[in-house]
Amino acid sequence: MSLLFLHSCASVMQMANIINCEFRMKSVNQTKLAGISIEDKSNIRSLGFSEIGRLTSAYLNKDLPLSFQLNIEAKNPNSNPASLSKFDWILTIDDIEMTRGTNSNQVSIPGNNGVTTIPMQISVNLFDALKNESKDALLNFAFNLADASDKPTRIGLKLKPTIYLGQVPITYPDYINVGTEFGGN
Repeated sequence: MSLLFLHSCASVMQMANIINCEFRMKSVNQTKLAGISIEDKSNIRSLGFSEIGRLTSAYLNKDLPLSFQLNIEAKNPNSNPASLSKFDWILTIDDIEMTRGTNSNQVSIPGNNGVTTIPMQISVNLFDALKNESKDALLNFAFNLADASDKPTRIGLKLKPTIYLGQVPITYPDYINVGTEFGGN
């Protein structure tokens, strides 16, 4: 009985360490549309002829994949390190749910205000996510996102952390909103 109590206390402490952590979206990079890097591009006119052809073909095939790396920073105010086994996430852009998934890479966040960067690879078919939008709206959407690299204000992110106690997963009951500043969630 006392061993079960110790495990319960340890899991509560580990979850409290994660819940006390602050998360923020730091940056967006490696932005690609249909496999074409658009990171330094402001609109379709800044692409080459062959790249425009690839985008046109992707659009006609109703497969317009947008991929990017979203860099999340986690700050741990606790004196002990915090460990995050995995987290479920929901990504929105302009308040439209684009995609959701699970990051299964274990993350360790050092204590005493230590900060760790968590890179997340995101991929979404814009044609599916924004099916009621025009071709121009889809392209503008992607190019505007590529321009958000230093402060991704158009992106919304929610995380639901999970820790493991031995082989038993313990998941936080709700999603945590992630903003662009620490403490501004």
